[in-house]
Amino acid sequence: MPCINFIGVGEIDVSEETTVLEAAWQLGIVIESPCNGAGVCGKCNVQLSGDSQSKEETYVLACETHVLEDMSVFPPEKEKNYTLKILSGGKSFDIELNPNVKKQHLSEKSVTEVRAGEEILCTEPGNTAEKNLGLSLDIGTTTLVLSLIDLNDGREIDSVSAMNPQAVYAQDVLSRIKFASSEEGLETMRSALITEVNKMLEILEQRSNKSKENIYEAIFSGNTCMLHLAAGVQPAALGKYPYTSAIEGISTLKAVDMGLNISNAGVVYLPPCISAYVGADITSGILASSLFELNGVTLFVDIGTNGEMVIGANGKLCAASTAAGPAFEGMNIAKGMRAGNGAVEEFEIADGEIRIKVIGNTKAVGICGSGLIDIVGELVFHNVISKSGKFSDAAQLPPFLAERLIEQDGKKVFQVEGDVVLTQKDIRQVQLAKGAIRAGIEYLLRAKNTPPEQVDRVLIAGSFGYHLRAKSLININLMPKEFEGKIEFVGNTSSSGGIAFLLGKQYRAKMEKKIKEIEVLELANMPDFEKLFVKTLNF
Repeated sequence: MPCINFIGVGEIDVSEETTVLEAAWQLGIVIESPCNGAGVCGKCNVQLSGDSQSKEETYVLACETHVLEDMSVFPPEKEKNYTLKILSGGKSFDIELNPNVKKQHLSEKSVTEVRAGEEILCTEPGNTAEKNLGLSLDIGTTTLVLSLIDLNDGREIDSVSAMNPQAVYAQDVLSRIKFASSEEGLETMRSALITEVNKMLEILEQRSNKSKENIYEAIFSGNTCMLHLAAGVQPAALGKYPYTSAIEGISTLKAVDMGLNISNAGVVYLPPCISAYVGADITSGILASSLFELNGVTLFVDIGTNGEMVIGANGKLCAASTAAGPAFEGMNIAKGMRAGNGAVEEFEIADGEIRIKVIGNTKAVGICGSGLIDIVGELVFHNVISKSGKFSDAAQLPPFLAERLIEQDGKKVFQVEGDVVLTQKDIRQVQLAKGAIRAGIEYLLRAKNTPPEQVDRVLIAGSFGYHLRAKSLININLMPKEFEGKIEFVGNTSSSGGIAFLLGKQYRAKMEKKIKEIEVLELANMPDFEKLFVKTLNF
């Protein structure tokens, strides 16, 4: 059996059918592969070490390179997981403080009871009543946000963000359902997530000088698939008709059974999901934005790897979900990257010049999601990209734009900054992603007989959505022009809604009842949805 050596990390003997990517997974080495090893994303580039004679080094795709003989590979540098630009907070409301977990000091016994509702979780020696902590975890398809909360006064002590490690194995929800269809795949997904959350917990513990032993409850807010994976519950039924949830009816789990490093008596609450593809993250968002209480017509849209949306008319809600894909997260984009140092995050054409903002105020090395939408939006508005999505003739453009339309590998690209370019394929990816969300919005509006001009307010939710600009969303036709002046960015409401569930147990019963009143449109089964999607591809 050939041996593969990941230099400085470890080595492993594998069969000849094994790819470098599979060998890395077996050793627990993170090599990002958004397409789950299909060979189409080009993100799993690794450097092979040359033999002792040639000393030459070669770059290959880890998912397509089979280990046929002994070889050495330089493992990728560990991504700076906790320095990425991920939004932790979101819109909320005046929460009536009434946490599920409360502590009471029994002076006559010199112990403190820890109760979850009527249940006694544990007793502690002495008076520990002031040490009562909880967690709110937003499990996004791409990102994680963990907040440490004082349950006695409702104060958010600290928060930490990271990438969801499950994205290493499969980028979107459907590919994760497929990956987790085996017990081995499910355990890989579950353990990767919980291991990362425990690392985040260590950071919170060190920074806050609080003990994990005094954390008694955690709220896990995420889409339906993410909650299945976190709970270690097989999600296969989500991927086939009639798209049913296996966690329906499961609301509380024991933290120790999940491997979550909080109090041994700690519990985890899962907010209710609305449907197979409209999850607890949207339930949390509806709670945080008070959608049931708003008068007039409100459109709530969570833009990310999945496009989930809810339309509310005087408290009556209708929800839907579309698969936007990973383009808005910088994946499947030639120079796409996460929102870290060196990523172009803002792009504007004004007064005959181009203005660019790069995260970290450093040299541009790639494009993150918000920068991608800005770039495409500005280029569409200034006719560098046609309505059909093709690059225009340079001769028809002002010189300062024309000079940036260059050829690379025989194909026309737009030079954003230095080596960072936008390709024709990138534009197509944006069209597919924005078309999916726009088609979902259009279908919801039609289903409720609501023309765009009758929408009173548009709430854009999500960590990614907060970094967008309204004019770019309208420029690329992701939002209709009638929404101009009505768009509000409400941030990570999955996180802020999770905190509301943590601090007010009364909201749990309320939302468990209210979500049953929500009408859900399964767009994949709707007549003419595909035609509508194709129609919305144009800019």
